[in-house]
Amino acid sequence: QMQLVESGGGLAQPGGSLRLSCAISGFPLDRYPIGWFRQAPGKEREGLACLPKPDTMPYYADSVKGRFTMSADTVLNMVYLQMSGLEPEDTAVYYCAADPVYLGGSSCLIPATDSRWDDYWGQGTQVTVSS
Repeated sequence: QMQLVESGGGLAQPGGSLRLSCAISGFPLDRYPIGWFRQAPGKEREGLACLPKPDTMPYYADSVKGRFTMSADTVLNMVYLQMSGLEPEDTAVYYCAADPVYLGGSSCLIPATDSRWDDYWGQGTQVTVSS
């Protein structure tokens, strides 16, 4: 049974940093592209960063490029999102997810929101950026 569990969210001050972790079980990291997404209240889920394979370079959304860094640990079967230069607009629930319908390139930034893919998502972790 596959499972993705995020951790590391919390409260950060503007300009601060947080590191999110996603523990993956039930499949190896190289089976599916893995992405980080977020959803703020009243907004659609947004792709932030994704990794097609553990040994490839991540793709980043323009909104986080230069501030967020995604990495993977194939031994621990975990992915991470190092976030710096946080802004109040970064406040959201952050999710990691596997992409079961990867079409190549940066398409892993597109969230698979169909209910068929619910098992490929973690439960989310809240990030709040406020002074």
